[in-house]
Order: sequence, then C-alpha cells, then structure tokens
Amino acid sequence: MLGFYENFPQTIHRTETFTSPMARLKLQQKIIQTLYEINCGTFSFEEVGNPTVEGGTIVFEFGLADTYCFCYLNAGENERLQKAAKAEPLQVMDWFVGIRYYRNAAGKKSPLKFDYYVLRMGFNPKGAVALSVSHERGPRYLSPQDLLTFVFRRLNKDEPKKILKRS
Repeated sequence: MLGFYENFPQTIHRTETFTSPMARLKLQQKIIQTLYEINCGTFSFEEVGNPTVEGGTIVFEFGLADTYCFCYLNAGENERLQKAAKAEPLQVMDWFVGIRYYRNAAGKKSPLKFDYYVLRMGFNPKGAVALSVSHERGPRYLSPQDLLTFVFRRLNKDEPKKILKRS
C-alpha cells in the first residue's frame, strides 16, 4: 500500500502534532514537493539543527514507503506520487530518511557515518497531522527533534500563511 510501511518500528523517538488549514490533498502534494526539493541538497549543520560536527554538511535522501520497501524520491517518483495523492489522499505517509554527514576540513570533504530514520506522517480528517520519527541506526549527529523541526521549517518556508502550526 502506497505510503504505508508494514514494518514501521515500535520504538518512536519523537512525536509532534500539528494542525493545517490546507486540505489534505494540497498538504500532501506540498509535502512531497518539499521533500523532493530537499532530497540530495547540501545543507550546513547550522541550517538543520544543533551543530555536532563543526563545519560539517548534511545531505538528505528521502523515500516513500510502499508496503515493504521505500521508493527513492527522484523526479519520476515525485510525479507519480503527486498523481497518486491527487487520485486519493493518503492516510499515512511513511518516509525513509537517510542522512549523510560530511566533515569539511582543510578544503577536503570527508564522509562520516550515516543516520537512518523512519518518519511517519499521520493525517486526521480534521486537519491534524502527527509526525513521528524513529532512529534506526547511526551516530545520531542529528537528533529526532532537529529532523522534525527542519522538515517543519522547510514546509513553512516562503509561504504567506503557515502550512503547519504546532498544536
């Protein structure tokens, strides 16, 4: 089932609830587009959260669940998901989030260990959205709280009205 990961972890490391004035369809399309734009972009630690690696950079890789696997969010997948959400908005959107870290020292970029998170977005018909994150493995250079805050800020970026509001 598109958007739902059958093996979602039992251990949740952070959950936050938001409200949205947008219709579920428009909200989901905005989420897909925003995560697609973040995908494989390079961000400094300061842009994303509490810097744990001085002068470090972060690269995100998102993939949406399809029952037992995740589909990497590239241009083709973005288009497919936009059409699928338009046909029938999803109840749940489970995302794989791979986070690559790099240390930049003396003009050299050296890779560090990766973090793997699973992010669940649950949609209530009354406009409530619950974001739950589980850290699967890695050094946790970026905390679950920092990940949720970064996604929240990016969704609301450049919007005249907030798309998500903290409950």
